[in-house]
Amino acid sequence: MAAKVVNRCVIICGSPDVSAEFIREFVRDDDFIIVADSGLNYAKKGGIKPDLLVGDFDSYTGILPKDVKTVCLPTHKDDTDSMHCAAVAEELGYKEVCLLAAIGGRLDHTLANLSVLKYLTERGIKCESVSESETVCCFGQGEHGLSGNVGKTFSVIPAFCDSVVVSYRGDVEYPAEGLKLSGSLTVGVSNIFRSDENSIVVESGVAFVLINNCV
Repeated sequence: MAAKVVNRCVIICGSPDVSAEFIREFVRDDDFIIVADSGLNYAKKGGIKPDLLVGDFDSYTGILPKDVKTVCLPTHKDDTDSMHCAAVAEELGYKEVCLLAAIGGRLDHTLANLSVLKYLTERGIKCESVSESETVCCFGQGEHGLSGNVGKTFSVIPAFCDSVVVSYRGDVEYPAEGLKLSGSLTVGVSNIFRSDENSIVVESGVAFVLINNCV
């Protein structure tokens, strides 16, 4: 399965908490687009032609396009459609993956898609989930730059691990140096970026960074 020579893979999922217009505006012409199951509804409404369809199609009831390569999965399987899409993106060699329509709706689906972000991060792939209201990044150890977010609220929580140790670089409302966050504490919630150029240093563990896009 050969990929187009592009920089980013976009996976369109099926969360109800997103608009087709947002997806249409977000997707670039050179993205490799994988649609997971009912995400095809968003692609159709947005006039987006996928490069690949993946799913068991238990939540999409329309007619599948005949001119798009389709991977039909069994309904009884171990991975979600989104996770299978992520594995395909990894197989194709993409180093940047963005999930759309991945957060919202059923909580179990949201948590599963956050697991997809961690799966990609653990394999050295830059990844995020983006919607009108928020961007969710998943960061492993190292310094991760974030720009253009002045005035936005952000939260840092452990990514399905016991704890994460972080430091903030730049100007934020609540500075932190070597801050240990655990899954049973909420101290990392609702900070604010005070400058356009910031970074989050993850010293140990894996962290979800949630940025509120509604300033």
